Amino acid sequence: MAARQTPPGECPQCWEHAHDRRAHRHLKPREDCPQCVDHMVNGHPYIVPKKPSRWW
Repeated sequence: MAARQTPPGECPQCWEHAHDRRAHRHLKPREDCPQCVDHMVNGHPYIVPKKPSRWW
């Protein structure tokens, strides 16, 4: 599966790990991903900014 562009308002690491099977391929069954665990504990370092809403 080819990596897609991270959509606005999403964290690039969360998006990649959720949509690219290669991110967790090295893990054993039922093993937690150290990067994901660290990310959940420390939060999102970067969120792709959304475009300003132009309602009018």
